[in-house]
Amino acid sequence: MTSGFLNNSVFGGLAFRTLLFLSLALLPIGLIAVVQTRQIADQTQRSAELSLIAVTEQAAAIERTTLQEALGAGRALAAVVKIERDNPERCSTFLNSYEAEVKRYLLVGFVRADGVMNCSSTQQTYDLSESDVFQTTMERATVTVTPIERAAISGQSVVIVTVPVFAEDEAIGFVFISIARDTMEDHELGDLPARPVSLVTFNDVGQILTSEHAYAIAAEELPLAYELKQLTGSVRQVFYAQNTRGEERVYVVVPIVQNTVFGMSVWPSNTPMLQTDFSGRLSSLLPIVMWVASLVVAFWSLNRLAVKHIRKLGRQMRHFALNRTLPRVPLGEGVPYEIVTMEQSFLGMANSILQDEARQEDSLREKNMLLKEVHHRVKNNLQLISSIMNMQIRQAPTDANRKVLQRLQDRILSLATVHKSLYRDNEMSRVDAGVLLREIVSQSLAVGLEAKAKIKVVETYDTIMIGPDDAAPLTLLVSEAVTNALKYISSDGTGAKRIEVSLKMTGPEKAVLRVVNTRGEAVVSDGLGTGLGSRLIQAFARQLNGTVVIQENEDSYVLELAFPVPLADKQAFDF
Repeated sequence: MTSGFLNNSVFGGLAFRTLLFLSLALLPIGLIAVVQTRQIADQTQRSAELSLIAVTEQAAAIERTTLQEALGAGRALAAVVKIERDNPERCSTFLNSYEAEVKRYLLVGFVRADGVMNCSSTQQTYDLSESDVFQTTMERATVTVTPIERAAISGQSVVIVTVPVFAEDEAIGFVFISIARDTMEDHELGDLPARPVSLVTFNDVGQILTSEHAYAIAAEELPLAYELKQLTGSVRQVFYAQNTRGEERVYVVVPIVQNTVFGMSVWPSNTPMLQTDFSGRLSSLLPIVMWVASLVVAFWSLNRLAVKHIRKLGRQMRHFALNRTLPRVPLGEGVPYEIVTMEQSFLGMANSILQDEARQEDSLREKNMLLKEVHHRVKNNLQLISSIMNMQIRQAPTDANRKVLQRLQDRILSLATVHKSLYRDNEMSRVDAGVLLREIVSQSLAVGLEAKAKIKVVETYDTIMIGPDDAAPLTLLVSEAVTNALKYISSDGTGAKRIEVSLKMTGPEKAVLRVVNTRGEAVVSDGLGTGLGSRLIQAFARQLNGTVVIQENEDSYVLELAFPVPLADKQAFDF
């Protein structure tokens, strides 16, 4: 497949092949450069993403600090309430003192496994057994952070942090800490390199805990293709997606409390923090620029040092092939030694070819003259034999003897006509069958047609060039066929006598000869009969590698010969 592709006039050129193989040679270096450039681009992109992650973590620092302190307090209070849970009054007093000192929680308490909170910072008892927070915390038996739009106790929008309390590996309740959302949301983001479109925190089940903007705005900026629950995990991640309005956004998700609370910032897709600088874009194009520059230099060098001179040498060779003339001016100075050697070899070869062709032309001219002389002498000898036979015919004692000698004379004259056509032709390798048959038919009619015979002769011949091996049997066959037609011709139903001879090309290297004569009541018996002429026709047809078909109609007799006319010399059978 590659060789066929390279045989094309454009792609098979020296310049293209050199560029192709040079490209293959530079391919490993190019791949290394591409890989390194890709690594640089990935590193730059990763650095930009890390910048977004750092900004997101900085923006969510208040939420992180508040929740981590609440979880730390919950774990510390879990140890206290585990001891004081049987004394609700002392437990409530302790939690009240703690909440008064900290001053950042709305409610701190301990909820027993039955849902009753009899130890609280408000020093009151509450039944939370029907609340979702209680049921979820007892079911999961792990740290939870849950948002509540309107708390039943404080009546405010809060975030509930719960820490389970275990005794002998069994959950006996959980520490309950209520934080006002305003405490976590009402703060400035501080001095950030860039500000996100939206910033939210959410828990491990996908519930939004806090939002920098109104919750309706935050909901519009959430990713359309993902739920928040799908974005939970311990790995920080940056991804592109469309928001609920179909706008392209960049989302950054970072864990705030491991496996419990997460922060997500939303950025425009064209945020400057993700845009690589000019040097980064240039580095991505550097391998291509290097590859193109290498090919341009290689092409220029190759064209100047070799291709230009090779093309000029090629033009000299084509000019020599067409006109047999040598170049007057050499390639000139500055040509590489190898190409100069090629030119000298070409000039030496061209001189040898001119000398050999001159000798061959002289030899061919002599052979043609000798061959023409041979054909001429054969024709003269055949005509001499014909003249001798003509004298013998006049002295023949009977008409039967004269007719036999006349038929033999016709065949000899047919061969003489073939040799005459051959020595008259300049090439002596092919003769026009139409011209040859026209002369043979004219000769046969001159000998066999009576002066007062009212016979119409119609001849139609295509220009068909045949070799000497086919000319002799074809002319003899036509001579025999025309003689038979003159012998057996009679008037048809209209009283007319007619002989038709035609030679037509019927296809590539195929021809058909037809000899037709009218007939009346006299019928030629069974096919070609048993005479010598019929046997000769069959023999000549075999020499032509053809087939003879006879048709005896009501008013005509048709001989049709189909035979090949090869452009090259064909094999002839000797019968």
